[in-house]
Amino acid sequence: MMRMEPLTIGGRTVIGIEVKLPKTTLLAVAADRGYIMCGALDIGLLNEQLSDRKIIAGRATGVRTLEQLLAAPLESVTLEAEAYGITPGMTGNEAIKRMAEIAEPTQ
Repeated sequence: MMRMEPLTIGGRTVIGIEVKLPKTTLLAVAADRGYIMCGALDIGLLNEQLSDRKIIAGRATGVRTLEQLLAAPLESVTLEAEAYGITPGMTGNEAIKRMAEIAEPTQ
């Protein structure tokens, strides 16, 4: 089963996503320019093999609900997230607020 839920964080709407799988649940909260996710997110892959994509993302472990994902400290973040001041130890809520505030790059 999959559930998508609009969430208001810092006055902006972001999307919470919950995917029930056998023996686990995938959790993510996405803003326009980045996302946080449960322990299934592979930060190393994003930093190494997909570095050209400049993905702004963070990972929290040991969470089972969207609420826990937002409250938990991030265990790791991508290099691109660090460039925007998003750091390990920051709560998911704080990180998503920052991600929602990041402006689109000018062309």
